[in-house]
Amino acid sequence: MDDALGGSAPPVELIPLGGLGEFGMNMMVVACGDTAILVDAGVMFPEPELLGVDLIIPDLRQLTQYHLAALVLTHGHEDHIGAVAHVLPYINGPIYGTALTLAFVEPKLEDLGAEARRRLVVVKPRDRVTVGAFTIEFLRVTHSIPDCVALAIETPRGVVIHTGDFKIDQTPLDGEHVDFHRLAELGSKGVLALLGDSTNIERKGFTGSEIEVVDAFEEIFTSAPGKIIVAMFASSLYRMQILADLAAQFEKHLAFVGRGVIENSEIAQRLGYLRMPAGVQIRDSEIRNYPSQDVVCICTGSQGEPAAALPRIAIDDHRHVKLDSNDVVVFSAREIPGNEKAIGRVMNHIARRKAEVVYEGIKHVHVSGHGSEEELKLMLSLVRPRHFVPIHGEYRQLARHARVAARVSRDTKVLLAENGHVIRFDDAGGRIAGTVPAGRILIDGTRSGEVGDEILRDRRHLAGDGLVVPVVTIGEHSGVLEEPPDVITRGFVLDARTEALLKEVPALLAATLEAASIEERTDPGLIKEKIRVDLQRFFRKRSGLRPLVLPVVMEI
Repeated sequence: MDDALGGSAPPVELIPLGGLGEFGMNMMVVACGDTAILVDAGVMFPEPELLGVDLIIPDLRQLTQYHLAALVLTHGHEDHIGAVAHVLPYINGPIYGTALTLAFVEPKLEDLGAEARRRLVVVKPRDRVTVGAFTIEFLRVTHSIPDCVALAIETPRGVVIHTGDFKIDQTPLDGEHVDFHRLAELGSKGVLALLGDSTNIERKGFTGSEIEVVDAFEEIFTSAPGKIIVAMFASSLYRMQILADLAAQFEKHLAFVGRGVIENSEIAQRLGYLRMPAGVQIRDSEIRNYPSQDVVCICTGSQGEPAAALPRIAIDDHRHVKLDSNDVVVFSAREIPGNEKAIGRVMNHIARRKAEVVYEGIKHVHVSGHGSEEELKLMLSLVRPRHFVPIHGEYRQLARHARVAARVSRDTKVLLAENGHVIRFDDAGGRIAGTVPAGRILIDGTRSGEVGDEILRDRRHLAGDGLVVPVVTIGEHSGVLEEPPDVITRGFVLDARTEALLKEVPALLAATLEAASIEERTDPGLIKEKIRVDLQRFFRKRSGLRPLVLPVVMEI
């Protein structure tokens, strides 16, 4: 296509603002002449040490440089849709996505009113939409949730294919296969550039089908003497379907525990993506009404997040679910790098309850949603692009994918880019033609407007209400308060009112610790979070102030 138009066509530019050199925050501008669109708007979840930060999104400054005519979403995972509400003010047009993807987006737009929701436009695989100089075709791919698409974007200089997240599942639970035919057809006509998911390039062979976990779960269902509790990502709808079908087969009842899995299972059932066999589902509040061997729970907290369902269950602090020695707890999700310690602590708490812990290293209870090396090679072979840009992954994954692509096709020019690089296609071919500002914004879940890059956010927070550092010394094994708590403040306005408040803080800290179980007190991650939440609530209710609370827990 670009040969026919030659130099008359304006350059096509691809500007990744997130997702290259990291896992998460996937976001890319595609621009040509007066037309620009945004592909995906994802978030990343913070490291535990980023206290008070709930989400990280890409720096959005660069979006003001474009008249963005549409936001196009590949699928409904948070690392692709979590920042939709934040980017919406920069978008002057519709939000395109499949039915399930937009159903997951809709609750995020509640605060923005009906006008924002009216901009959601549902598309199906093989649909084509025209946005300015672009025609975007949606192509079915398989992943760990239903309704995922790759994008074939026809530009004046040729077709750009964005794979989204994908693997090649030959036995998909919903019977919806990767659209090999259309990908091959586009490849035979000539593709200007392929942007390919690099997440699992370091894994040899093929990832395997979602259906592969059935054998391991059947074994667990057959042998578990008590409750079966399965922790997973709230979006793992295929895994939910497998467990619902097994619960029916083994005449057990299934309960969803935790806000994320409850909300997503309701959305999926409403849209027909999750089919609950009759009489299987019960409410979390009904669990205690049934013999434990008849109950299966699907819950949140597979990453050890302190406020999620499983970590609460593990320390015997959940309203509806109590662990017994006969129970089996299954971690059916990958460990996100950085979460290993938190997950290990939860496993230790479960073991203290004498329940059995099962995870991927013991039984095949999880399968990735991303293609391994052979699948990524197959995608390259089908599409045979003139240019290849590895996306979605840390730099080492992108670099490895680049090397693999060079081996698959000597005719493909590989462009190894990072966030902020401007990838330009013009008469001279494809190249990295410069950089634009790219960084990250830390989002505070109180929605109190503390938004900026890392330093700005903290400075604004500190400038507004200051810093409060509660220092607590507890016995490592006993969890007992060894010394009276101390409170250090910086930039916190001291007057008669706030000084009186600060005098109350040591007693509040002592009460927080007393109310906590010994397992919470001896788990620094959990007790820090509890102290932070209690103190923030105290300052907000009593004074309207929102200081940055950074608990320091010393174990002796």
